[in-house]
Amino acid sequence: MSQDNGLKDKVKGGMNKMKGEAKDKAGDMANKSDLKAEGKKDKAKGSLQKGVGKTKDKLSDD
Repeated sequence: MSQDNGLKDKVKGGMNKMKGEAKDKAGDMANKSDLKAEGKKDKAKGSLQKGVGKTKDKLSDD
């Protein structure tokens, strides 16, 4: 396993969640359902990436 122990995944996940939140809010304000849906997808991707990072951290501790 890499030296970062999941840090890259957690950082990427956080960035995707922030990007998704911005798109979601922008889509809401502009009444654009496609942008809102894209934001929700990015947030879900970010959550998954953060989970992968946490799992890598846990596995590297063992």
